[in-house]
Amino acid sequence: MRSFLVPSILLAAGLAFASPGMAQPAAPAAPASSAAAAPAAPAAKVADPTLDAAGKPLHQAQPGIGEPVDKAFYLQQQVTPTGQEAHWFHNIILVPLITVISIFVLALLLWVIVRYRRAANPTPSRTSHNTAIEIIWTLAPVLILVAIAIPSIKLLAAQFKPAPKGAVTLKAIGNQWFWSYEYPDNGGIQLTANMLKEGDQVGKGQRYRTDADGPRLLATDQRVVLPVGVPIRLVTTATDVIHSWAMPAFWIKLDAIPGRLNETSFIIQKEGVYFGQCSELCGARHAYMPIAVEAVSPAKFAQWVASKGGTMPGAKAEPASATALGNDASDPTANGAAEKAPTVAATATPAPSNQPATANPAGAGNTGN
Repeated sequence: MRSFLVPSILLAAGLAFASPGMAQPAAPAAPASSAAAAPAAPAAKVADPTLDAAGKPLHQAQPGIGEPVDKAFYLQQQVTPTGQEAHWFHNIILVPLITVISIFVLALLLWVIVRYRRAANPTPSRTSHNTAIEIIWTLAPVLILVAIAIPSIKLLAAQFKPAPKGAVTLKAIGNQWFWSYEYPDNGGIQLTANMLKEGDQVGKGQRYRTDADGPRLLATDQRVVLPVGVPIRLVTTATDVIHSWAMPAFWIKLDAIPGRLNETSFIIQKEGVYFGQCSELCGARHAYMPIAVEAVSPAKFAQWVASKGGTMPGAKAEPASATALGNDASDPTANGAAEKAPTVAATATPAPSNQPATANPAGAGNTGN
């Protein structure tokens, strides 16, 4: 009986091992497909179109435009519609009117002095009223004031006209004693602008002012970049005391008051570099708060925004590309893969840069002054 059971047991074990239902060893994992997509490469950094490879400004101010002129007594050349209207009002109406009135009053005084002096008029007239003269000297100034008021009110309204839809917003913040800026519609770009010192006022290796940067006491380590032909909404405020953002070539002078937002708008019509200063007595270093604005084309402005990690309003992100699982990128189920192809996550927009455009150690403010 025992001799019969042993062969039977061995035979049953052999059949069970050969049965197709028997669990087989796991096959080695297939190597990953060569068509699998590699991680998306980071986007290349956009170069700042306003700076050269060394971080120095590419564009210089034109002599006599956007900056003070030695021994000049006239207004700066205006590059905004409001400024040009104000320039016309000043040169065509106010100056001739003031000149005529001043000459007339001077001539009248000289005539009275000569005609009614004691030697020529020993017996003075006792006339106390002259209706015609009194009407003339009352009515004439009224007419003059009315003539001035019409263009003056029009100019005043233009200076505080709200910015239209689509304007570029620039927020200027006054600090003791430097300006900081924000572009809230362009990804929150932040800048800090300090006056550049002269070569004999800085330590070794520190950046100092050159003729490419601008005039003495007006050049800054970072320029405000704005597009031409586009409405600009200027918003001003301050962190400590009252300052004033003044740009003569734009016909702009807007107070920056702590805890309050003031607003105006303008359109720059000509590319170039323009300089201004704080025009409100704000402390010991009030004279060292310059403003430098570089006006560029809209395309170059968009490139500058991208170089700072910002975005243009309304710009759409590029669609994410699907990763093919097989050799046919148009068919995600190629090679028998029935699963949906995963998508590559969109590259996150880099954080706005608050670093100075140049290697100025005082980029966070007038440190060390």
